[in-house]
Amino acid sequence: MQITIQPGVLKEFEYMVKLHSEHGAPNKVESVEELVGFVLASVADGSRRPGAWERGMLEQMGLIAETPEHQVHRASYGEPGKSD
Repeated sequence: MQITIQPGVLKEFEYMVKLHSEHGAPNKVESVEELVGFVLASVADGSRRPGAWERGMLEQMGLIAETPEHQVHRASYGEPGKSD
């Protein structure tokens, strides 16, 4: 998979990484790739764990499906009952 980041968004991510490098942060990242990976992992965690802090972020973004199925805590990633 490849992800395309809009130029302006990439500039903001680069600036965030610069600020982390110069001043530190609770979840310090050292590259844009690391920042994007952290954000995407947080989205995935919010999807599978309704009680997690990440869930609030997804709710505010409108990314929670309107089904009881998306309200169930899952211990692992992906659709329940399906394995790779």
